[in-house]
Amino acid sequence: MFSPSIKHLIQEKSGSFLILASRIAFVEEDNPLYHAFLILTKVKYSKIPVLDKDRKVVGLLSLAMITDKMLTNESITTEPLDNLKVKDVMQTKFDKINFVQTTLETQLHLLINNAFLPVIDDRGVFQGLLTRREWIKAFNYVVHTYDKHYKAQRIK
Repeated sequence: MFSPSIKHLIQEKSGSFLILASRIAFVEEDNPLYHAFLILTKVKYSKIPVLDKDRKVVGLLSLAMITDKMLTNESITTEPLDNLKVKDVMQTKFDKINFVQTTLETQLHLLINNAFLPVIDDRGVFQGLLTRREWIKAFNYVVHTYDKHYKAQRIK
């Protein structure tokens, strides 16, 4: 459990933790794998969310998952990408959170093993991503402002 003063400082920055869905590259589960390959190659993310038609997160997809389908014993070929869909290769077991219903401690624990967490609303609709990078930036803020904040609280 965070101390109240640390929790307060982190919550000051928590609004900036969420990278909105409108700024996130994603693919849909029924997209051809070739399309996803192009997206992942261009955006240079290691992994992106996969959404269904209702904008619910149903998986995650990485370039490694796609290239695995391209490798044969003798060569690399894009041919399988024409016949497969994203849903054929995506990761279906992954952590996701409802930002409002998840404690800061739970978020931090989940980010230890995940570079990002898909954030959903109460209906399961994709809202954006909570990233380890944004959390580290918040931690950096706390580390650099704690003394000033703590001294101000003691003066009151």
